[in-house]
Amino acid sequence: MTLQQLEYILAVNQFRHFAKAAEHCRVTQPTLSAMIQKLEDELDTKIFDRNQQPICPTPVGRLVIEQARIVLEQAGHIKDIIEEEKHSLSGVFKLGILPTIAPYLLPRFFPQLMKKYPKLDIRVTEMKTKDIKQALIKGEIDAGIIATLPEKDDFRQIPLFYEQFYAYIARESKLFDNKIIRTSDLSDEQLWMLDEGHCFRDQLVRFCQMKAAQASQIAYHLGSMETFMRMVESGKGVTFIPELAIDQLNETQKELVRPFAIP
Repeated sequence: MTLQQLEYILAVNQFRHFAKAAEHCRVTQPTLSAMIQKLEDELDTKIFDRNQQPICPTPVGRLVIEQARIVLEQAGHIKDIIEEEKHSLSGVFKLGILPTIAPYLLPRFFPQLMKKYPKLDIRVTEMKTKDIKQALIKGEIDAGIIATLPEKDDFRQIPLFYEQFYAYIARESKLFDNKIIRTSDLSDEQLWMLDEGHCFRDQLVRFCQMKAAQASQIAYHLGSMETFMRMVESGKGVTFIPELAIDQLNETQKELVRPFAIP
C-alpha cells in the first residue's frame, strides 16, 4: 500500500470516473486502474463497484476512502514538520537593548519569539547606546535595539517603529491642568532626566531645544525611568516617558500623562 494508491482512490471517489481521475492525477488511465486493482488485491476487497455508472464505492470502500483521507492528511503534516525544521532558527542570539526601552518593548514580542523559535537561545543584556555599539564592534552581541544612530554609522540599521515622547507631570505642578505641553513650558520646571550618555536623554535635550541641561533644572541624575516616575507620583517635578510605556500605566498614572504640542 502506498500514498500514491490512496491518492488515486480519492480521485476516483471525487470524479466517479477512472479517465477523469487519471487526468487529475496526471497519469494514464491503465496505470491508475492497475494501481487501484493492486490495492484491492492487497486488501482482498473491492473498493469500487465498477458495474455502476457513475462508479461508486462499495460499503467497505467508503470506510477505506475515509481512512485514506486521514492518512494523507497526516502525511501532509509530516512534510510540514520537516519543512519547518529546515527553516527553524537555533543556536545563541545575543541582543543588546536600551534599559529605557526593554521593560516596555520586550513583553510585546519576546514570548512570541520564544514560542516561534524554541531552539533559539536568546540572551538579552541592557546597555547604553555607546556600550551597544562597542559590543557590536567586538562581536559580543549579534544585534542591538537603540533609539537612533547617525546615518553614516558603520552598522546596518533597520527601523522598527516610531514613537512620541510624553510628559509625566506631578499633580502639584503648575502644568498639571494643561492638556498639551509646550517645550517652552518646561523652562522653570524641576526635570527628572537620565544620566549623560543615555540616547533617550540626548533626544529629549534636542526635542526640548535645550543647548545644555542646566543644574538648576535637574535635581539629580539616575539610571531608572521608573524611579523618576515614582518621584513625579510623589508630587515633585516632571519627567518624560516613551509612548510604549503608557499601555502599562494604571488609570491613576495615566492622569499624569500629557502630550507635547507638535513643534
